[in-house]
Amino acid sequence: VPAPATLPTPGLCCGTNSESPPLQCVLTGRWTNDLGSNMTIEAVDREGNFAGSYHTAVTSTMNMIRLSPLQGSQHRTNQKIQPTFGFTVNWSFSDSTTVFVGQCFVDKEGREILKTMWLLRSHVDGIRNDWKAT
Repeated sequence: VPAPATLPTPGLCCGTNSESPPLQCVLTGRWTNDLGSNMTIEAVDREGNFAGSYHTAVTSTMNMIRLSPLQGSQHRTNQKIQPTFGFTVNWSFSDSTTVFVGQCFVDKEGREILKTMWLLRSHVDGIRNDWKAT
């Protein structure tokens, strides 16, 4: 099933981290992938929870694309400088949900890059069609 959104390719934050080593990944901010999708992550709290929004550039529906809310969690970074994280996007323009998992990396130029994998679940009319929903 084609997904309405993707962030499996690198997303580069609007800025780079210019601190001296070790460089840390900070999820907070605006991210863009090479397909033109944009994600904004608000402040990550002390427990690692965050909220934000996702505006996808791709969809498999005929519906007009709208900004969609996301909720997520970052693995605590007390000893990790390139954290793992996950988030769920509840699409505002379709009856599907996507979950993303990934890790933040800092490349040799100091750019923060998110590498993610995603899984989309679409609504189906009954359990007999469950096979084509994910």
